[in-house]
Amino acid sequence: MTEAVNQILNGLQLGLVYALIALGYTMVYGIIRLINFAHGDVFMVGAFVAFFSTSSWHLPFVVAVPLSMVICAVLGVVIERLAYRPLRYAARIAALISAIGVSLLLEYGSSLKWVFGPNYRVVPRPFNVTQWSFRGVQVSNIQVIVLLTVIVLLAALQYMVTRTRMGKAMRAVSFDHDAARLMGINVDAIISYTFALGSALAAAGGVLYSVAYPQINPFMGIMPGLKAFTAAVLGGIGSIPGAMLGALIMGEVDVLSAAYLSSRLRDVFSFSILILVLLTKPSGLLGKSGPEKV
Repeated sequence: MTEAVNQILNGLQLGLVYALIALGYTMVYGIIRLINFAHGDVFMVGAFVAFFSTSSWHLPFVVAVPLSMVICAVLGVVIERLAYRPLRYAARIAALISAIGVSLLLEYGSSLKWVFGPNYRVVPRPFNVTQWSFRGVQVSNIQVIVLLTVIVLLAALQYMVTRTRMGKAMRAVSFDHDAARLMGINVDAIISYTFALGSALAAAGGVLYSVAYPQINPFMGIMPGLKAFTAAVLGGIGSIPGAMLGALIMGEVDVLSAAYLSSRLRDVFSFSILILVLLTKPSGLLGKSGPEKV
């Protein structure tokens, strides 16, 4: 029983990291109906920025995290401005191909020797790992840090979306671009802000992932990006609570299937659940079904 609880806690830790990536997918889709396949690679860049900030630039970890978020926010705005904005009113397949191209550019560009390099790097943890035992249940300080960080970021995101003028503008743009323009909202600025916000959350996820699983490489964002995208679709693409729910489910399925079934088939189980949900509820668990404007 205690072993099962320990695995559930491990799944919660992984699911919370997935959630930070999935939120970027779902916010961008909610605003411009685009699947940003480069998002997982922004997650990778965030992990590398934090790594070099602490190991090469000798910055404190509490400084490296916001620095990584800021740099990735700028990267997200640059990606939107150069790769997506010129294709905003083109056929959707053009934007999709552009997203895949940006993803490959970040992956292979980062693997160049004068950028991040192609090799795996071991991430030195900025603090000692501490384990607490409660009747056989093991809780680590890393799990606590991941949980508290994600809760703070989600609370800040929820407040921003529901209580601020920028959040109201984001909701208006997600509902109707033309109507938002008529109301005086700068739609382009709101879209760039959404990319910046989603990229900053992905960077935080990358930092937490590199601390929890201390090994990074230029292609580390592929599978977490796919899992987070799957989580967003599973919960209902465009729904922030849905992205959270889907990410937690994906994290638990990943860990429990690897622990009790087969580690080599963990991805099969994860994506099979997505197929089953979409066959029974195509809009996702918390998504709203309805006609989509084209």
